[in-house]
Amino acid sequence: MKTKQVVSIYFVLFIYVSTYVNLVSAQERQQFNIKGVFASAQKAKIEGLSVQLLKADTKALVKLEIANADGSFAFEKIPQGNYLLMTQSLEFAKYESAAITLSKDLDLGTIQLQGLTTNLKEIVVSTTKPFIQQQFDKTVLNVAGSISAVGSNALEVLAKAPGITLDQNDNIAMRGKQGVLVMIDGKFVPMSGQDLANMLKSMSANQIEKIDLVTNPSAKYDAAGNAGIIDIRLKKGNNSGTNANATLSFGQGKYAKVNPSLNFNHRTKVMNVFGSYNYGYNQNFNQLDIFRNFYSATDQLTGSNNYNNYFKFIFNNHNVRVGSDFYLNKNIVLGFAANGIYSRGDINSDSRAKSYNSSAQNTGSFNTVAANAPIRNNNSININYKQVLDTTGKEISADFDYASFASNEIQNYTTSYLNPNGSVAKAPYLLKGDLGGNLAIKSFKIDYQQPLKALKAKLELGVKSSWVKTDNDIKFFDLSNGSSVLETGKSNHFIYDENINAVYANAAKSWKKLSLQLGLRLENTNANGIQLTDNSTFDRNYTQLFPSGYVGYKFTDNNDLGLSLSRRINRPSYRQLNPFKNFLDPLTYSTGNPYLKPELTNSFELTHTYKQKYMTKIGYSRTTDNILSVLSPDNVEPNSVIQTNRNLAKFDYYSVSFSFPIKVGKWLNSTNNALAFYGLYKGNLVNTDLNVSRVSYNFNSSNNIKISGSTSAEAIFNYQSRSYYGFLDVKGNWGLALGVQQQLMDKKASIKLSVSDVFYKTKTDAYTKLTGYSEQFYQSRDTRVGTLSFSYRFGKSQVSSSRRAGAADEEKRRAG
Repeated sequence: MKTKQVVSIYFVLFIYVSTYVNLVSAQERQQFNIKGVFASAQKAKIEGLSVQLLKADTKALVKLEIANADGSFAFEKIPQGNYLLMTQSLEFAKYESAAITLSKDLDLGTIQLQGLTTNLKEIVVSTTKPFIQQQFDKTVLNVAGSISAVGSNALEVLAKAPGITLDQNDNIAMRGKQGVLVMIDGKFVPMSGQDLANMLKSMSANQIEKIDLVTNPSAKYDAAGNAGIIDIRLKKGNNSGTNANATLSFGQGKYAKVNPSLNFNHRTKVMNVFGSYNYGYNQNFNQLDIFRNFYSATDQLTGSNNYNNYFKFIFNNHNVRVGSDFYLNKNIVLGFAANGIYSRGDINSDSRAKSYNSSAQNTGSFNTVAANAPIRNNNSININYKQVLDTTGKEISADFDYASFASNEIQNYTTSYLNPNGSVAKAPYLLKGDLGGNLAIKSFKIDYQQPLKALKAKLELGVKSSWVKTDNDIKFFDLSNGSSVLETGKSNHFIYDENINAVYANAAKSWKKLSLQLGLRLENTNANGIQLTDNSTFDRNYTQLFPSGYVGYKFTDNNDLGLSLSRRINRPSYRQLNPFKNFLDPLTYSTGNPYLKPELTNSFELTHTYKQKYMTKIGYSRTTDNILSVLSPDNVEPNSVIQTNRNLAKFDYYSVSFSFPIKVGKWLNSTNNALAFYGLYKGNLVNTDLNVSRVSYNFNSSNNIKISGSTSAEAIFNYQSRSYYGFLDVKGNWGLALGVQQQLMDKKASIKLSVSDVFYKTKTDAYTKLTGYSEQFYQSRDTRVGTLSFSYRFGKSQVSSSRRAGAADEEKRRAG
């Protein structure tokens, strides 16, 4: 805590002193004002006119203003120099001035604008972004414009992304590596595994604008996420005036899904209010067949269990979001956003298991029927502030976040035991679970940037602190004898606290052909956990450095080469650290590992870009203390299995990827991504030497087809070859999604029809083997779904100008 306070005090003093010096320096420089009035013979009012002040020689943007309704505008405190004036509007023709020499205050007088020759009732921007865009430093999924994303949830959209795979437990891997950091609007989501999957399933794709996939983040980002960062950006209307969009979708696979949604915003010159509401009714299933074998020390079969599991899920999800940005003056923006995700579920399962001896003779069976009712309430609020300090590029921003994640679940299990002949072997076992959990996160961060004129470079500095507290109280009761008896061996109360303090510095400089960026992040982690059931505790306290860097060189106008390096960390979650057993079925338990270490990854990536659209990447990384999920036999209970996480000595990863667009006339735009990766796992876990490797492939093709001016189609193909994840050997699968869209009512409305996993090939077939145990499993879900949706847009389609002085979220990422 002392370290955090000292760092924060020094940082605040630095910001105060540097800001004061900058302001004094600005006052000493010669600065002048420019003003004028735009007028039009066609229109009395000048609405939505963007006025840009550019440098005369390079046309670089110096400042941006929105003209008042009477056409007046003003630029204040502009350094002496030569400039151009340029306008942008959907109602007036573009205006560009001759060079303006600024050596005193200028009044440009009245400037006449010409109206557009076409009498437009409303301008509709019909350009469709491709679902996948490959940029130099990241991959972007444009969810808002995708036909096949309508009616889906966030996890289903991610499954269609290039290089993203999900395992049988919905753990997310990026480019063949697990340990992904998930963020929402630049804010870290403190969840992993099934908790993270459940949260993403409850988030409708209708509220998502885009998803950024970042493989080698800079020091400005949290160091967590050794496989990369998935940043989900929610919709936030910026259109001027009052606008709304309503969508209703119905999907049918084996079961039905319904998803109505509403997004709105109201923007004036001084504020932008935005919000959304999404409801999701989703029925789904999970068919899971497992074949387990147990072996002696001499690798002789001693017994086996065969499972047939069927899970049916029904979830009602409500997503609410509201926020506002206040433009206090030309240089200051104050904003807030509040989000709520509320989920109610009914999960019914039927698990039938048969046991066999070494001679493959049936020794009995059991049938576990479960009825679970999870309730999850997630709330978060963000307050943000941004100020542009002057026209040279100095700016400061600050964020405060608070989030709470509450979960409650009642579980009821009834297990019947049968002899091989079908007769009752013993009385049924009735188990009731009462699972309560709360997670709270508080964080603040300050970011500052300024150009270094003497060096012609840019400096970024920042500080961040976060506090996470989880409290999970799990109680199980035996109801078999008609009374409620606490099962102390299955009950557990676990509390975990984590505090992370960080400071970072980034410096970037560009020459004519060479560009360089260097960054360093320091993170101090303090964590402790206590299991109140037996008063066992553990503590983690460590401070680490995370350097990052990038060097790029432009050989010709068509050839760019870049090299990025970074060091990252993946900390175990509180659930992975909780040392108590959790009941899954009479012969299967999961447990945490309090001795689990964070995994560290050093990586580099070489990128070549040709003609700014063909991109080749070569990457390598080494992860030490790689965290793996391991299934192993329980030495206490015969023929039973424990699932836990262990640290593997190291994991080496090599990759080559190629991204290439294809355009055929005006009717086809295809974005294609091919990835080959080689993963080598080495170490010894649960008395088993692991030394496995395989070359695996992933191919993704996203195709936008223009049929007519109002009709378009979409086809997304994804293929994943056979691959290893530690002990798990997963066979390949593939999927195809198709969609078509028809725009109506002057493009205010649209009807979309899509089918996901058309050939129903997105299934999981995997095998694992280690000392004393092997398992083969097959899994299928409700992935083939036909969805019909109708969307209607209210209000204007005129996009308002970005936040003044370059404070747009798209161009200047506030978070991360």
